[in-house]
Amino acid sequence: MPGSQEEEQQFSILPHPAKTNNPSDLDSEPATQGGLQSASANAYNAKGPHVPSKDVADGLEKPKSRDELRAEAERLN
Repeated sequence: MPGSQEEEQQFSILPHPAKTNNPSDLDSEPATQGGLQSASANAYNAKGPHVPSKDVADGLEKPKSRDELRAEAERLN
């Protein structure tokens, strides 16, 4: 392309946030970051198991027996 003046892309290297070579220096408090460091993923702050009320538990269907499950699998396959 003679005559055109396209500029080349330029790339630069950004500094890494680490001040030392220890990976744990990059960790922060669990509540300040998202993902696996978030407070919602912290197992130690989790609530106990959910126990439904008697009304809700009575409204659930009864589990199927092994024979019923095998018959259902045969019907579907």
